[in-house]
Amino acid sequence: MKKNRHEAILSLIAQQDIGTQEELMQKLNELGYKVTQATVSRDIKYLKLIKTPVASGQYKYSYVNNEAEDFSGKYYSILSHSVTSVDYAGNMAVVKCYAGMANAACAAMDNLEIENIVGTLAGDDTIFVLCRDERSAGEFKEYIEKVTTA
Repeated sequence: MKKNRHEAILSLIAQQDIGTQEELMQKLNELGYKVTQATVSRDIKYLKLIKTPVASGQYKYSYVNNEAEDFSGKYYSILSHSVTSVDYAGNMAVVKCYAGMANAACAAMDNLEIENIVGTLAGDDTIFVLCRDERSAGEFKEYIEKVTTA
């Protein structure tokens, strides 16, 4: 039963954007799996599901079967738990973080290989980001805001 339920979960999240445990629980119940929120929570942990951003700015559950993709979920998590604000002027962006978190957030951004970033420099609670042009800096600001407000 558990194996079948896990296969159903993987199938559901591959076909639909499911962003909450409640949504997943409802979909499983519709398929005939009588589950509780606690069961869904354990299944998510067992399957190592992560939340990844979608185009709408929301997040959905995803299954990653390789190390690189697994790390990207961790990088998004670092950013969402570290960044307090972001702004830009010209082709330069400034990311404010909680004290002591800028280095981790900067490393996460570097590893995500965000498009049109020339380089980054982190202090204790601030990251300077050099973008290719002003448009890229504006897009970077919007991207970081989406990642950190979900």
